[in-house]
Amino acid sequence: MASGKRASQADIAEKLGVSVSTVSRALANEIGISDAVRADVQRMARLLGYKSKHPQAAGRLDKRALALVPLNSAVGSLASFYYDIVEGMRVQAEQVGLVLDVRLVNEDMVTLDFIRRQVSKTGANGVILAGIDPDEAIAQWAEENQVALVLANGSDPRMRFNSVSPANFYGAYQATQHLIDAGHRKILHYTYRHRPTILQRRRGFEAAIAANPGTQGTVVISNEHSSKDLLAALLAGEYDVSAVFCWNDGIAVTMVEALLGQDSPMQPGFSIMGFDDLPIAGMASPRLSTVRVNREALGRGVVRLLATRLDGEEAVQQLEIGLTLVHGETVHRIG
Repeated sequence: MASGKRASQADIAEKLGVSVSTVSRALANEIGISDAVRADVQRMARLLGYKSKHPQAAGRLDKRALALVPLNSAVGSLASFYYDIVEGMRVQAEQVGLVLDVRLVNEDMVTLDFIRRQVSKTGANGVILAGIDPDEAIAQWAEENQVALVLANGSDPRMRFNSVSPANFYGAYQATQHLIDAGHRKILHYTYRHRPTILQRRRGFEAAIAANPGTQGTVVISNEHSSKDLLAALLAGEYDVSAVFCWNDGIAVTMVEALLGQDSPMQPGFSIMGFDDLPIAGMASPRLSTVRVNREALGRGVVRLLATRLDGEEAVQQLEIGLTLVHGETVHRIG
């Protein structure tokens, strides 16, 4: 296409190897056009800077995203975590001209049929799953139809979709090393089994243990032992450890009073680390030592990756947001 020439439907058709009629029908969202072809046409139209002569048709090329946020997390202990992510997404969406439709959903309802219906209702050409790992049916549909899907606070080990998450491995490594630097040599990590992001925290813990000879790590999984059971076992002396590193602040804060309070039977210097630096960490007395996640930066990164995908970038990108140590008052030097 000549420099300065206005892109036409013929230009889009030539780039994709389809007919002008197909391009026209895809841009008009007519029936009989597959989701994959429609996505290709609209992506190429944006890439070439195509402008329709009809304003109502041009509006269909707007970047529109549907963000699904798990209801239980949004109203539970992780409420502030997802609130900040959504705020970051909204700020970035305004900057890049993306229309963002945020919906709180019961995670159990997020099936392929549900997403299809929501995409159809909202006219979204991009989907954000916040803290929701897509099942195989959703993943296959997104791949086959080249849906612009981005995982917020998630990751795809098979590298099919863009994702933005905290640097979970390195954050957990840093948290564990902080305990080791304070003299702790027997440390328990309380974790959750399923999500890939949480698995990275466990791997960071194990890597730090392995990098420090003479240090022993114990892993307890919440799916098998409730936090109440773990707390009782710690108080009963069933674990020979001097520190606990919990996979999130919510769990860690529930243990602070029992393990570090004046009436605690634990040995002097017993320590607790959390992860995320949620507001509850600052409310704990003593102040919880933890690792801070810049959640608004995470949200902004999600929208940036989605916008580049909608503009035609096909390379899968996995963005990690750096973390910072919050010293707090629950890690004590021993030895």
